[in-house]
Amino acid sequence: MKKINTSPLSGMQELLPPAQATFNKYKRKIEEVYAKHGFLNIETPTIDRTEILLAKAGGETEKQIYKVVKTEETADDADQALRFDHTVPLARYVVEHESELAFPFKVTQIGRNFRGERAQKGRFREFYQCDVDVIGRGSLPISYDAEVIATLYEALQSFVKAKIKIRISNRKLILGILEGLGIAEKSAEICAVIDHSEKVPKEKTEAGFRELGLSDDAVQKLMQLLEIHGPAEIAIPALAFLRATAVDTNENFVAGVTELEKVMIELSALGLDEAAEIDFRIIRGLDYYTGTVFEASLPEFPKVGSIGGGGRYENLTGFFSDAKFPGVGASIGLSRLFYILNTNGLAHEDQEAPVDVAIIPVSENENLPAFELAKKLRKSGKKVDVVLTEKRLGDRLSYAAKIAKGGIVVGETEAATGQFRLKNFETGEETEL
Repeated sequence: MKKINTSPLSGMQELLPPAQATFNKYKRKIEEVYAKHGFLNIETPTIDRTEILLAKAGGETEKQIYKVVKTEETADDADQALRFDHTVPLARYVVEHESELAFPFKVTQIGRNFRGERAQKGRFREFYQCDVDVIGRGSLPISYDAEVIATLYEALQSFVKAKIKIRISNRKLILGILEGLGIAEKSAEICAVIDHSEKVPKEKTEAGFRELGLSDDAVQKLMQLLEIHGPAEIAIPALAFLRATAVDTNENFVAGVTELEKVMIELSALGLDEAAEIDFRIIRGLDYYTGTVFEASLPEFPKVGSIGGGGRYENLTGFFSDAKFPGVGASIGLSRLFYILNTNGLAHEDQEAPVDVAIIPVSENENLPAFELAKKLRKSGKKVDVVLTEKRLGDRLSYAAKIAKGGIVVGETEAATGQFRLKNFETGEETEL
């Protein structure tokens, strides 16, 4: 009987060893793809000053951060909290180490973040994020947007077996439309309605626009915009319904269209012509995005929602420095994605045993040759466990089959001859080493 409640806190993901091994494998695959694309790995502190973490945030984020409280305070202790994403700590890192970095700075961060939001299925309070970012000093070519999107796609494709779609929009283009329609002062509220438009009926989206006091003409044009999604050669010409308005000559609109076309052309050259499409319903909730925005989704499983995304930000470091550091980044929420894949059977492989070979000495007399064999197998790169319990041999074999892919029994004959047989626990096949 339990003396106290030993279950994990709500919203914390805790896995059994086989599932943890699979989770780690997905993380390694992401790391390998990021490294292959030239991204350098860093780690920023899990705990940071609260004023740093909230420099670009507030509102709901401020309510969701986990504060760090020390039992004994000292004079130099700042107000501290757990990081809720990698992006704000990265901005601080770039400002702090500017003179030591080479720009454009291609960087990846993979680690745990924390948000005290309401826990739901697949949405955790402690979670792994796998980020890639390219940071420029002063300026950053739009072509990096395409590279980051291609990196995200390849990383997801390395272990997700379902079809992946990358949906792309541009915040400048959207802002240009709102400016041309004379409603830019309500851009934050309008973007919030757009951001939720896929999750609710069209009538509710239209009602949301009208509740903001928009004119019939503005509502009609915004609803038309949300109907546009597909390849660039279809989506860009579909914007012709705006030609009779001031939108067509708006500086932001023209820049947004130009950037979007360039990104789509380069993604085609990178082999994503079928996977990438324009979708003006993609707006991304965070307000620091200023240009390209994108989300990865599974078209065959629309209820799953986004499985990764990101965008361009022109000056994320503005709260920390007068220098301008534009960038573009992407993130995979691995904890949520792992839950989704296992719930829907969408991963390439089932959960695997964390150990390659379990060695079972029949008695203590065979322990030394079992250790020698384990040393040789580990030297060859195998993950090996030597089962040393005093249970019956059958019980030890049952245990071995739960933790390992294969097993080797070391008895008197094997110890004397140095010849061993490896049994594959999945197929039952035996192989002589």
